[in-house]
Amino acid sequence: MRKFDRASVDTAVTWIDGATHRLGVEQVALNQASGRVLASDLYAAVPIPVVDCAAVDGFAVRAAETIGASAYNPLVVASTAVAAKMPLPEATDAVVPLDQAEPADHGDVVLVEPVAAGENVDRQGIVAAGGALLMPAGTRLTPHHVGLLGLAGFSEAPATRRPRVCLAIPSFLQSHAATDADGPMIRAAVERDRGVILEAPLAEAFAGLDADVVLVIGGGEPERDGGSAAALAAAGTLDLHGVAVIPGESTGFGRTAARVPVVLLPDPPADCWWSYELFAGRAIRRLGGRDSGLPYRTQTVTLMRKIASSIGVTEIRPIRLRSEREIEPIPGFVESGLIAAVEADGFVVVPEASEGYPQGMSITAYLYRER
Repeated sequence: MRKFDRASVDTAVTWIDGATHRLGVEQVALNQASGRVLASDLYAAVPIPVVDCAAVDGFAVRAAETIGASAYNPLVVASTAVAAKMPLPEATDAVVPLDQAEPADHGDVVLVEPVAAGENVDRQGIVAAGGALLMPAGTRLTPHHVGLLGLAGFSEAPATRRPRVCLAIPSFLQSHAATDADGPMIRAAVERDRGVILEAPLAEAFAGLDADVVLVIGGGEPERDGGSAAALAAAGTLDLHGVAVIPGESTGFGRTAARVPVVLLPDPPADCWWSYELFAGRAIRRLGGRDSGLPYRTQTVTLMRKIASSIGVTEIRPIRLRSEREIEPIPGFVESGLIAAVEADGFVVVPEASEGYPQGMSITAYLYRER
């Protein structure tokens, strides 16, 4: 590989952040909203619940009438059968569960213990008062968020539009499609980050395809400048080519003539993966309104064997957990390729200003468990 000037990781990240911004808003049906990012604050139009409601299936009663009930002194009290979430009938203020009452004549029930006012009742506004903030903009909607919105009467939610991600694979890689690791891996990563995948030939991708970001798989190799890097420079701009990071040092960055950001991902699978995670994935997550950082849980751990690194380059080193709070390095991506990620429990990032970490040091590890 010929030598090329390499930008720092910070410079590359700054380029990504300057080239991307949160996309616009679209209304999404509530049954399709899980996983989407809320684009604006949502408030409760009315109290939730609007009136006092039964919290369980049972019998609505007046608590005062149950005073004195016991196994030695069963009381017959007036009641109304109710289902959970039903408004309480007028003049009742408690609910006796089905298995704690014996039906009697005329809708009455026999009780052997008293209930307190408000027992098994969801009070008006207990979930949210009218006008209360239900969830702020930027919330990543989960099933329980969706449930709360349904309870509040929403049928749809304003969500940040999902980024349109154009994947382009140069012809020199298409001839090896039977053993393609990069294509399926990057498609899966884009789907994880909630991008909408478009695919196009290189020329079409650079000619203004309706995309929010373009990823060229296998596009970062300097010796192949006659392909994607040169094509990008001719069609738009090639702004950065080469990053001081291992793996992923031949990553490139530029824009199409329509100013759509382009990330050139290296060909070797481990390099391709980390180029995506550090840069392309960050772009997609930013466009979609998500947390732009690495999508893994972090944990402070103790290093049980030293990690050596070189000044001037950021290095991603795979690690294995020895216990919940102890880690050790394993053979890296340069030696082992993508299998290092498969066999690891996570990784640590050694910044370019560091020569590594000594044994016994407390450091931050990223664990392969999505946040």
